Amino acid sequence: MNENDLIDEAGSTSESPLQIMADHLREIGQGIVLSSGIVQGEIELQVDAGNVAQLLLLVRDDRQAAFTQLIDLTAVDYPERKDRFDVVYQMLSMSNNMRLRIVATVSEGQTVPSVTGVFMAANWAEREVWDMFGIFFSGHPDLRRLLTDYGFEGHPLRKDFPLTGHVEVRYDDTQRRVINEPVHLVQEFRDFDFLSPWEGMHNELGGNAAKADPDKTAK
Repeated sequence: MNENDLIDEAGSTSESPLQIMADHLREIGQGIVLSSGIVQGEIELQVDAGNVAQLLLLVRDDRQAAFTQLIDLTAVDYPERKDRFDVVYQMLSMSNNMRLRIVATVSEGQTVPSVTGVFMAANWAEREVWDMFGIFFSGHPDLRRLLTDYGFEGHPLRKDFPLTGHVEVRYDDTQRRVINEPVHLVQEFRDFDFLSPWEGMHNELGGNAAKADPDKTAK
């Protein structure tokens, strides 16, 4: 065995299990996976939104991959991008003790096929994404709002949604019922002091006072 053989053998054995799995997933997902890599200690695959269900089937049913659990399904809003949203599927392989993140980029108004036929756990998760981000999942058996009330305006986890919301709910003593009404701020401007008294507020005030009136501080 020559020196090159030793280097090749060492290189093959030193490859991490994550990288081996990433290479395997890229191989079985050939033609579907747009890109792959290891990000923050987890495998990440980029895929077109229309091919998510097919890729989930592949990684679930492949014996070596065995990503049989859909842990979470959520979205991320990037309003400055042309394709505004990332729909993220978090997978777990118990037999390999590995996690997999599948990311599909979606533009505003684009329909994403539901994956409830592959994982029933996606049912409520897709409803939440629809409610919070306004991403529509075609083929979902019961796509309704999940966390907000009937008639709610907008989608709260979009970056352009106002922090105060559009509507506030309160109990009206006169009508003796809960009513919805537009948000009304009593103060036009509000000042918030985030300085903690446990983190040197007194010292800072003392310093400011000394600068303002040095004669008083000298006394």
